[in-house]
Amino acid sequence: MKIDLNADLGEGCGNDALLMPLISSANIACGFHAGDAQTMRESVRLALAHGVAIGAHPGFADRENFGRTAMQLPPETIYAETLYQVGALAAIARAEGGRLTHVKPHGMLYNQAAKDAALADAIARAVRDFDAALLLVGLAGSELIRAGARHQLVTREEVFADRGYLADGSLVPRSEPGALIEDDDEAVSRTLSMVLEGRVRSREGAWAAVNAQTVCLHGDGAHALAFARRLRDVFDARQIPISA
Repeated sequence: MKIDLNADLGEGCGNDALLMPLISSANIACGFHAGDAQTMRESVRLALAHGVAIGAHPGFADRENFGRTAMQLPPETIYAETLYQVGALAAIARAEGGRLTHVKPHGMLYNQAAKDAALADAIARAVRDFDAALLLVGLAGSELIRAGARHQLVTREEVFADRGYLADGSLVPRSEPGALIEDDDEAVSRTLSMVLEGRVRSREGAWAAVNAQTVCLHGDGAHALAFARRLRDVFDARQIPISA
């Protein structure tokens, strides 16, 4: 087996240059929730230097709250804004001699698309209409994964090393207790359960089934870099190849 390790980069967290060698896929902010044209260009160059797959990380136009505010926008607005952001990063990647490989929504756009079929459909349509060869990354078992399949996109189901899960396989909202796993030993153990056994212990105590095709490593935590190195070492020790 093999596993993809991804991280959300180009968001001004300062760890990008150190995280990039540890991952196989980079989700680069496209200017709406974070980043700008120059940051996007620097992130693309960094990914190319390390042989890391380049992905667009579109979000809500919500820089003040880092794209984490819930918004109720018409599906056609979501379609247009996704297309706009993906196109911007694709143009920069092409100019630098690279290419876009995947799209992963950010923050609240990601979370809402996990449960809102109409929103998920708008994102999947935008990806398909831009380039049907792009992978669509979404929460394992979510509406976004189902929308991608409906539009004949190749999807990649994602799990989170440092996030709590509910019994239905969805993430514990960040505003609730148990949203973040702060103990590194627990986070590593949970990640291995997801990758090797296809399940994760939910906040309620029951096992939730997950299909772990890619693991997200958040780059904005206090111990993000140390944890990323540790998880990479664990995968290497178990001879689990890291590949996009």
